[in-house]
Amino acid sequence: MTAPTIPLPLRDTDRVYGRITRLLHWSIAALMLWQFVGMGLRLALGRTPLVAFFVGSHQKVGTVLFLLIVLRVFWALANRRNRPDHGAGLLGLAARLGHGLLYLVMLIVPAAALLRAYGGERGFAPFGFEIFAAQQPPIGWMVGIGEALHGELAWLLLALIAGHVLMVGLHEGMWRDGTLARMAGGRRRAGL
Repeated sequence: MTAPTIPLPLRDTDRVYGRITRLLHWSIAALMLWQFVGMGLRLALGRTPLVAFFVGSHQKVGTVLFLLIVLRVFWALANRRNRPDHGAGLLGLAARLGHGLLYLVMLIVPAAALLRAYGGERGFAPFGFEIFAAQQPPIGWMVGIGEALHGELAWLLLALIAGHVLMVGLHEGMWRDGTLARMAGGRRRAGL
């Protein structure tokens, strides 16, 4: 008979990410997958009903993503002394820098879209609630910066996410150090 698994804590510990961090992490991952699938389909298929289904939700999903990312950043800062360590040496430094870059780009991509929306002629009203009124005439520098950064940095974000997933695969496949269990497994699998 196996011992019962102790429930995960709400907050992070030095050995495992807590329930709130995990909820934020996997919710953001799922919504980003939705966004990237939609934009990938748009590039591959052009304007079709399937693409319209994804692209039509892009602003709403992006708004929710931005709010979750901001929450995730604040939660990470509140838990910074309790989180699992990335390790020492060059690999630990690379992990810290990689995660920092992920957080930075995750914030900049939707912020650029908000800048573009604020300066744009369509306004910004996700879920039917007007946040920014339409600008007449549009504020060109805001639209220009937003358009220049949003899409290009989104693809950089996708590359960073792919690198993140690749590194989790290395941790699991080569080093077998329980990294994935800290974010996805139960306490027993995370070595608690």
